[in-house]
Amino acid sequence: MTDFIQLWQRSDKVLVALVMLLCSIGVVMVSSSSIDYANHHYGQPLFFSMRQSIFFVLAIGAGTVAFYIPTQHWLTYGWLYLMLAFLLLVLVLIPGIGKEVNGSRRWIPLGLVNIQASEVAKLFMLIYMSGYLLRRRDEVRQRWRGFLKPIAVLVIAIVLLLEEPDFGSAVVIMFAVFGMIFLAGLGFPQFITLMTASLIAVGSMAVSSSYRLARLKCFLDPWQESNRFDCGYQLTQSLIAFGRGEWTGLGLGQSIQKQFFLPEAHTDFVFAIIAEELGFVGGVLTIALFAFLIGKLFLLSKRLDQKKAFFEAYLINGIALVLAAQVFINVGVNIGLLPTKGLTLPFLSYGGSSLLVNLFMLGIVLRIDAQFTDSSSKKEKAQSSSKKAISQPSKSELSKHKLPRRLQR
Repeated sequence: MTDFIQLWQRSDKVLVALVMLLCSIGVVMVSSSSIDYANHHYGQPLFFSMRQSIFFVLAIGAGTVAFYIPTQHWLTYGWLYLMLAFLLLVLVLIPGIGKEVNGSRRWIPLGLVNIQASEVAKLFMLIYMSGYLLRRRDEVRQRWRGFLKPIAVLVIAIVLLLEEPDFGSAVVIMFAVFGMIFLAGLGFPQFITLMTASLIAVGSMAVSSSYRLARLKCFLDPWQESNRFDCGYQLTQSLIAFGRGEWTGLGLGQSIQKQFFLPEAHTDFVFAIIAEELGFVGGVLTIALFAFLIGKLFLLSKRLDQKKAFFEAYLINGIALVLAAQVFINVGVNIGLLPTKGLTLPFLSYGGSSLLVNLFMLGIVLRIDAQFTDSSSKKEKAQSSSKKAISQPSKSELSKHKLPRRLQR
């Protein structure tokens, strides 16, 4: 317990405050965006607000558990977590185990929380890939074989995700894994091959399904009369929310689009409600908070890489890439830059599974930071004490060079 407290004292409090601020904004905006919907469907205006608050408390507990686990544990059992990720992605496809919502089977009911298999699988994939890149670091950089092995593992995960279907999570995991491999020092020929293959893969996945192809066509012209109240309805209503917000917004709780105009206002499109109620200024500040968080993670990864803590550096790179991809895709969907996808905005959108996994990842990051801050401080103390020992002669040495009494006077 004493070691835990000491580690917590060394943790990055700015990082903690940043994430707590984002989560608090999330609870407020989920409450604001869901009041009318919750009152209509459940007879309780604060239904989603109370559940999100409970999820927040549970997620803090999950982050505390992650902070308590030594980093070596993730490295040792990375292969086991990969198997568990595949197991979850298979279980969610089984009728009676996986819960189907809006035509997608992505959730496993566990009482209060529906666990989204892809959210957990993302983290477990990052853990395994970080260990692989550490063990095969030179092979990944120099040989095609070392580069292709993790791609084979990734392909299995993507195939299972597309069976749900969950195209958004497949893109996020692919982006994070490719980014981790690149940042680990991938050679230029492999990098060109990787980028080409990724573009072909994303394009193929986008047109391989009729409903995804229809979404893509609708995205190109959502204001067309035949699309405006059909496949383009959600996007057009989101854009109207941005237009209503103007510079400073309508005011907290004053959104019009959340009153049954914009579907999923408290989940995938919570950023549109932020822009409507808090305006352009509120939207930019929200994105700035995410940029600051992700930037801090990349800087921490760079410091760890300089300390030769490669596993930890790769893992934090992966976490930063996952968060960056989700923020980019969610905001891009909200503003009409990307086709509509069912991806939540980290820390802000309603959902227990996403919040639990995100704060669990934060716990891992804080543990790594505190652990290596501790080890570096110990090294500094050892170096300073050795310098003092060298600079200050011992008593025996002083006695050897003791001056005669008459000279001492």
